[in-house]
Amino acid sequence: MKISKKIGIIFLAAAMLFLGTYSAFAGGNRNSTATTQQTFELALITDLGTIDDKSFNQGSWEGLVRYANEKNITHRYYQPAEQSNDAYLSTIDLAVRGGAKVIVTPGFLFETPIYIAQDRYPNVQFILIDGTPHSEDYSTFKTSNNTVGVLYAEDQAGFLAGYAAVKDGNRRLGFMGGMAVPAVVRFGYGFVQGAELAAQELGLAAGDITINYHYTGHFSATPEVQTMAASWYNAGVDVIFACGGAVGNSVMAAAEQTGKKVIGVDVDQSGESRTVITSAMKGLQASVYDCITAFYAGRFPGGQTLTFTASNNGVGLPMATSRFQSFSRADYDAIFRRLANGTIPRMENLADDGSPRVVPVTITRITEIR
Repeated sequence: MKISKKIGIIFLAAAMLFLGTYSAFAGGNRNSTATTQQTFELALITDLGTIDDKSFNQGSWEGLVRYANEKNITHRYYQPAEQSNDAYLSTIDLAVRGGAKVIVTPGFLFETPIYIAQDRYPNVQFILIDGTPHSEDYSTFKTSNNTVGVLYAEDQAGFLAGYAAVKDGNRRLGFMGGMAVPAVVRFGYGFVQGAELAAQELGLAAGDITINYHYTGHFSATPEVQTMAASWYNAGVDVIFACGGAVGNSVMAAAEQTGKKVIGVDVDQSGESRTVITSAMKGLQASVYDCITAFYAGRFPGGQTLTFTASNNGVGLPMATSRFQSFSRADYDAIFRRLANGTIPRMENLADDGSPRVVPVTITRITEIR
């Protein structure tokens, strides 16, 4: 049977429209089959990763799912078709039209879309993880009453990881970040600071601790990342702090090949590989859960930016699942108390380019890998 060119073109356009809609809806309530006729009260829109990225998307999603399951509230996630403000705004609109009352957006890339969306949808509550809303040119910052920004002291989480790694006997360290965005930069700076203090307390000589330092420029698992990690390990690096979402998967694969160690990020990644000795964690699940709880209790912290630090148990290491050789729970509790009470100050006002050189280094030697 012959099909006219006109009909063929119409059919192709319809198919493309369907596929585009499907990619934006590439998510769902894991307890039911999603359709466009259903409504979902709680929604999460993923950033560059997916809800099973073992990082901040997954941690945020788990907090939403935990509340939704406890209260029997419909929920789903949405995955934008691409990384752009327009794609994020289109997906937010999709969630709103799908009945969302609360939308969780993990990642600083949502800062400008939420700046726009919070006024476009005044009856929807937004929980922006790792960011504060601002205009595209950064000239205006505004957090409306229907939005809460959630930030974390990644520098403190990274500090704990670096300190514990050196105290546990590691001397050649690696930091492999994803994109040099503020949260990743803070993780890296803290990692260096923690290693530095531990080396001083141990009385090590200048240069006894070395750190390979690199940003991959993305948050993906790639053969190139695995190859670089393997080359570091083969050159003598003991442990790599894999701070870049799925970048960690490649680092873990290299560690498994070489018999070396990994420090995970954002959530407890000990279950991903036996090579993970600990993880620099942020309280993603708890903070999302608490913000949603506040909404339904009529006390949503709209118009505010909340910062989760050691002082309110917003960051830390999962000592129950950590695989340290000698760094003990007592050691951890002691250094954590110093962070929580401010004895060890936070590393703020960081350089924009992600360079670790501004850190006062007297013990460690840093090699930036370009």
